[in-house]
This record gives sequence, structure tokens and C-alpha cells, in this order.
Amino acid sequence: MKSLPKGGSFLFDQTNPQAIFTPEDFTLEHKMIYRTTTGFVTDKVLSQMDELEAQKDSLLRELLEAAGELGLNGADVPEDYDGMNMDKISTTIIAECMGRSGSFAMTHGGQTGIGSMPIVMFGTHEQKKKYLPGIVTGEKIGAYALTEPGAGSDALSAKTRAELSPDGNYYILNGTKQFITNSAIADIFIVYAKLDGDKFTAFIVDGDSEGLSTGAEEKKMGIKGSSTRSVILEDVKVPVENLLFEIGRGHVVAFNILNLGRYKLAANALGNAKFALELAASYANERKQFGTPIANFGLIKEKLAEMAIKIYVAESMVYRTGGLLENILHSLDTTGADGGQIAAKGIEEYALECSVNKIFATEVQAYAVDEGVQIHGGYGFSAEYTIERLYRDARIYRIFEGTNEINRVLVPTTLLRRAAKGDLPLQEAIEKLKGAMAGGSLVREGEAGLVQAAKDIFLLTIGAGLEKYGKELQKQQEILGRLADLAIGAFAVESAWLRAQKAVANEGGVKAKLKLSMARAYINAAVGLLEYSAKETLTALAEGEELAGLLENLRKLTNYAIRDTVALRQEIAAAISENGKYGV
Repeated sequence: MKSLPKGGSFLFDQTNPQAIFTPEDFTLEHKMIYRTTTGFVTDKVLSQMDELEAQKDSLLRELLEAAGELGLNGADVPEDYDGMNMDKISTTIIAECMGRSGSFAMTHGGQTGIGSMPIVMFGTHEQKKKYLPGIVTGEKIGAYALTEPGAGSDALSAKTRAELSPDGNYYILNGTKQFITNSAIADIFIVYAKLDGDKFTAFIVDGDSEGLSTGAEEKKMGIKGSSTRSVILEDVKVPVENLLFEIGRGHVVAFNILNLGRYKLAANALGNAKFALELAASYANERKQFGTPIANFGLIKEKLAEMAIKIYVAESMVYRTGGLLENILHSLDTTGADGGQIAAKGIEEYALECSVNKIFATEVQAYAVDEGVQIHGGYGFSAEYTIERLYRDARIYRIFEGTNEINRVLVPTTLLRRAAKGDLPLQEAIEKLKGAMAGGSLVREGEAGLVQAAKDIFLLTIGAGLEKYGKELQKQQEILGRLADLAIGAFAVESAWLRAQKAVANEGGVKAKLKLSMARAYINAAVGLLEYSAKETLTALAEGEELAGLLENLRKLTNYAIRDTVALRQEIAAAISENGKYGV
């Protein structure tokens, strides 16, 4: 069997464009799922948004049951438990389309992701048989109770306690969980607690358990239609058979679920950003000033184009990663009793890419909704226009599933850890680059050269970091954050370029022209930003002659002629205005 790329290997290897998955590879079934999910969101959710935002009684449950009837709740659930067991591209499509649904995306994500996947991946047969069929239909609603008032990103510092009852039949839970999605309506809670005060362990807790209560609804900036409350556990008896996975290994459950959660959140953010662009393009076509649609004004064109470019790159990254996840899961035997754990281990291989996607897509979303408001002008600040809600709703995405700061730390530390184990050739790549730079200037020809430059900029910079700090580099968060940005940039430019090259090969240059223009516009702009970030980082890592040498090497890596990106954006803006939405 053909070997699969290791997580993080994009920084060291050349990738064949035909080896990646792109949206152009959607099957007829994928397209049908896209239409079905988008239709559900438009007909069932957006049509009732006012009622949803007002938290109309029973509406969330009704919507989840309606989603269940269409098979949208059971995409990741095995068929043995009434699920659809879809491929990872299909589940990504569902997550993307749900991104249009505002706060309901959080409700649905809590149901189909973090609220049920711990059982799918780590539950026993009996636990799966008891809980998953109800999750699939929407008759049972799931929630994920990890965060506490004093334990957010540092989840392992949780104070919630669990103790075995004297008769050995129950675990007794005491503590408080904070910011729990679906808490007001949940029938099933995945709760993390420390057994005997130190063994971090996961439990399945029934929502009607005596001693379990919820606080008042949080008054939130956005996603107002979702339920977010604290969950209070006061001597809650949990049957011993509801212990999830193994005692003291709750962190394995939590962190593996977060990998998939981060990836799905990136897909949500992608769908939400596309919706923002659609609203902005439509408004720009209709709104006239000085006798002409504002879509004809240069600075509005530039905004529409840049929104589309960034969305194209995020879309390329998300579905490339979806292809990686699907390929590795397809290569594994997940038919046994421990199949879920095997799948979780497979997904963990691309934990770094999941974090990269989460950071990039949520920041593209933030950009898109912000520019969407700006294009609407004063009307964008009015609650009568949908873009105002999208702006408020988007802010939480950079906090959910591990803040973007935490994820930025994870990207380089994961690379360093895997390199130390011999899984990634980091030091070899750094030494190889040094040898190439010693030979003189490296001329970068075209976008393919700039993609390699992005990777080399990362290697040069992390090499300088290791030179100064060694293993202590993992404690330098300011440096780690910038290294993360360089790695994210490398994955972004490569994903955009590979997709464009695949499209040119498969569709021809004329049909793929817009994709090619988007990739070129992004890459030419991004490399300059990566170069500046590297300069800033290198200046913090060295001084004197050493710094001068590093900056000279950086100059060698970024010796390129930039394209006319203004003209490229004008071309892209014209296509967006004509379509009235994102479309490549």
C-alpha cells in the first residue's frame, strides 16, 4: 500500500498536485449532501432565525430532529448504531454548510461532534448502543462538559471530583462546568472529572441525573440562539458502566476529540465566511452611490476580491486536510471493538494540520465578516441586516476548541516533539537549507518557487530558534507564535497552489483561470508578509554579525519578482460581482 504523508511533512516534502483532495473532486453524492445541507439551513434554520435568536422553546430540539431525518446528525456514527458512517469529505461538507446557520452551527456541532464523538471513538458497545441512536435522530441531545471557571485551555487543572461510592456501583461527581453548549436541552453530558482527586477521567452523565442542574443562560455577544450555561454537579451518581474509556485517561479522550473539533470548526468558519461574501457581493451590486453600484468602485472591488482570495485558500486547506483524514482512516481497520480508538489515533497524526486549519479559517472568517460590515456601511451596523449578526457570531470562533493562541503554540511544539522522536526530518532539512544558501542566491521562479520559499523561511527561522534556545525554545511563546504563522503560511500558499495546478491539469487553463489568479494573488502577497515576520523573529533571536548573516540568508530566500496583484484582484472582483457570491 502506498505510504501516507506524515502530519507536518508538508514543510519538508514536495507534494504532487494530483495527490491532494480539492472541492473539484466532489462526487455526485458529495454534491447531493451539499445541496441537502444547504437546503436544510436555508429552509429550516435561516427562515426561523428571529425565533432561534429569541431562544423559542423547543425550537432547537425540533431543528435537531429535522436534521436527524435528513441523516445530518449521524454522519460520523457507525451504521451499527443507526448512523450513516460517511467519509470525511461528506462530514466536512455538512460542517461547512452548517456554518451558514449561525448559532445553530454550535448546537449541531455540540450534537454531532464533541457531544457524541467521545462515545463513538471511546465508548463500549453497550454505551454506543444505548446513546448513539438517539443522538442520530435528534431525540437525545448531547453536550460536552470540559471547561470550568478556573480551567479553560488548561483543562487538566479541572477541580471537578469523582469518587467511587462505598457500594462500588456509582461514581459520585461534584463540581461546576462553565460555558457548556447545549446545556439547557442536553440529555447526555460528556463530563470530565478527577477520580480520587488526581485521575483525570471521562464519564457519560445522563441529563436527568439527580443533583445535576444548570445555571442561567449566558448573555452572549453572539450565537444567541444556542444554549450556553454552567452545569452544576452536586453528588451526582453516575453508574460505573458509564465511565468512558479508562480511569485516568480522560485526557486521551479530550485531546483526540479536540483534534476533530478544531477541523470541523474550520469547516464551519469556511461556510460562514462564504455567506458573508455572498451578502457583501449582493449588497454591493444593489447599493448605488453617485449613480453606479458600489461594486464598481475600486476599493470595494479590492475588498470583495480579498475576501474571495482568502476564502479560496481556506477552502483549499480544509479539503486538502479532509483528504488526508479520509485517506488515513481508509487505510486503518476500524471494524473491531477498538475501531473508534484506532480512528482517533489516525486523526491524531494530523493534529498539527487540524490546528493550522482552525487558526487560518477562523481568522479568514473574522476578516470576511468585518469587511462585509464595511461594505454595507451604516446598514452593516443595523440589526436589520444579516451581516451584523454574522459579525457578532464570528467572534467566538477564535476562542472555541482551544484559543488560536493555544493552537499557535501547539503547531511548532508538535513539530519539535515529532522531530525529536525521529518522525520528521527537521534538523536534516535545516542543514540542507544551510548548504543551499552557502551556494549563493536562490532565485525563485514563479509561484512554485515562492511556495518553496515559504517553507525555507520557516526552516531558516526555526533553525535560528533552536540555535539560540535548544529545547528551551518550547518555552518562548512569542517566538513560537511567529513560527506557527510561518508554518501556517507555508501550508496556505502550498494548498492554494497545488489546487490551482491540479485544476489546470484536469480542467484546462481557461476553466481554471480564476483559481490560478486567486492562488497567484495570495501567494505573491503572503510571501512578503512571511518575510517580514521572519525578520522580526530573527532580530529577536540574534544580533551583530550573526543577525546580519541570517538576514542576508533570508534575502537570498526571498529574491523574487512580484506579479501585478492589483490587476489580479480586479479580475477576481469582477467574477465575484457577476456571480453575486463566492464561486470558483
